[in-house]
Amino acid sequence: MKRYHYRAQIRPGIVPEAYFRDALPELAQRMEMREARRLSLFRCADALFLYYESVTEDVDPHALFGHCEAALEAWPGEDMLRRWVPMMDIFHYQRPVSEKHWRRTDPNAKPFARIARLRPEQVASYVFYHYQYQEEKPGDGDKFGMIALHENVMFFYSERPATIEPPPYEGKLSTTETPVDWAAAMLPHFIPWEGSQDIWREIPLVIQL
Repeated sequence: MKRYHYRAQIRPGIVPEAYFRDALPELAQRMEMREARRLSLFRCADALFLYYESVTEDVDPHALFGHCEAALEAWPGEDMLRRWVPMMDIFHYQRPVSEKHWRRTDPNAKPFARIARLRPEQVASYVFYHYQYQEEKPGDGDKFGMIALHENVMFFYSERPATIEPPPYEGKLSTTETPVDWAAAMLPHFIPWEGSQDIWREIPLVIQL
């Protein structure tokens, strides 16, 4: 089981909610062909954040959303222009070890997401602390919760209600160095959102399949 997380930019004048609702039938077919599942697309202004899973490797979002390219800006940086840029998994409460382990048991669970911005000079510190926490305390939060990073933008995916259960593996660290006052240790890492002191901003769901 592999988890995928990407970022994209919607073109001016396109309303994602209406555009992607019309694209759902073909998207569902493309997902079935590639064994993709649990797809959720979120929006913050013109930014899109995508999450999905698959039992197969290398399920490219360009193959899933090939019929939607007209709605998305192109990103440079590779030999060919991309509509979706990958985000890096920098923290997860659990990692899937099998399809059975990753099966949802609550049919009412709903995806939700938040985003935050790191101070560029604090990225290494943030990743260090989170790797330490992840490997010292696996299973300490929602089983499906994870943080992905692109540039200094973080995308936190999780599900409600949270699934809290011990993982079928031990963490890689036997230390106990995770800060007791986690919120205080994390605060210097963030750029607050304009006009407020909020660190994390919940973003709405556009589509779910």
